[in-house]
Amino acid sequence: MAHSPETAQNRTPKTVELIWGLLILNTLGSAGAKTIIPLPRSLIQMATMGALVSAFVLALLLNPRIRLRASAFLFLLTLMLVLSVVASVHTGAGLGSLFRCFRLSLFVGTLWLLSRWWDGRPTFVRFHIRMYFVVLASVAAGLVASPGAAMPELYGGRLVGALWPLTPPQIGQYAAVIIGLTVLLLLDRRTTGRSAAAIIVPSLVLLALTHTRTATLGMIVGLLLAIGSLLLTSAAARRFFSWAVVISVVAAVGLSSLLQAWFLRGQSQENFSNLTGRAKVWDALLAAPRTPLEEWLGFGLGDKSFGGLPIDNSWLAVFNEQGLAGVCIVAAVFLALGGVALLRPPSLARACAIYLISYCAIASYTEAGLGDASPYLLHLTVAASLLVVPDPAPALPVLRIPRQRGPRRARRTEVS
Repeated sequence: MAHSPETAQNRTPKTVELIWGLLILNTLGSAGAKTIIPLPRSLIQMATMGALVSAFVLALLLNPRIRLRASAFLFLLTLMLVLSVVASVHTGAGLGSLFRCFRLSLFVGTLWLLSRWWDGRPTFVRFHIRMYFVVLASVAAGLVASPGAAMPELYGGRLVGALWPLTPPQIGQYAAVIIGLTVLLLLDRRTTGRSAAAIIVPSLVLLALTHTRTATLGMIVGLLLAIGSLLLTSAAARRFFSWAVVISVVAAVGLSSLLQAWFLRGQSQENFSNLTGRAKVWDALLAAPRTPLEEWLGFGLGDKSFGGLPIDNSWLAVFNEQGLAGVCIVAAVFLALGGVALLRPPSLARACAIYLISYCAIASYTEAGLGDASPYLLHLTVAASLLVVPDPAPALPVLRIPRQRGPRRARRTEVS
């Protein structure tokens, strides 16, 4: 089948999906549960960093003329990078912090090079679903191969990565994101029910086994907001919303004790109230003395910890590493993406963007990553690609058909 010039121009190269997969591999991290086959952390770090370098090189080869799309989102990420370098140099954070800045520069540079293929279509949504489903498939394979290693007592019997070191919150995040995006594609009839079920059902099982409350809450609220944006224009969205409300009410009444036990995860009321110890770290971080310059610039990129304990809050992690200036940049990212999403007419692209933005906003309360290369920045990048106004289709040349004139003799006979 021949493609029109417009279709050929808008076609996204297959290499872009490979680059996106390499970016996802880089953000998987190197710390987590013990795997079935012990993997040295240095080897994992070499693999993740090699994936990022490969992604940047491939993006540069694919876009040799450096054609970029103007983006407020990427401009803010670049500003965050500059701020991180300044803070790391000023505070003398060391080579580790400067190396993280180098990693962030490659990450942001690759996103800039890929911006050429942002067109408002759900292309990157499909890339996102496929790549994270591969990650979840590795988690499921580890669960089948060694249930004990995949659900260790160290994590309270929660599901972890047994083949690649992934923590329960990571797995829950990936599952929740692709579940929501797949539901939205199904409502817009961009995928079949069988294909959607093949992704949603196993992802829901893995999400339930992780006992990740933040991911579950983010998925529910994100879907409510995303589907709510389609209610006026989509009959399928209205039917899904109605059934979801009915099922939720029935589940809340009939399975309240089971849902409560899953939600509490066997924790005491005190442990639950201080967010599994997170509140103590947050209080200590906010009470730590800082100079005015450190308060505004932070201490440079680090491992998102304070006093040897994870911060587990994006806003406080950014405050600690990039100061109040970094917090303002992150807030500007959400305001820019959210404002543009609200101004767009109802569509699948807008609904997916709203889902990703709202999910990241909710997860930012108990997860870190908005100030550095992370899956959350990839989620927001997909949202930014969906909110792009498509370029106008090139005007097709007008074919002028010359008037056909009959033979001169025939015209004379007609006149006479």
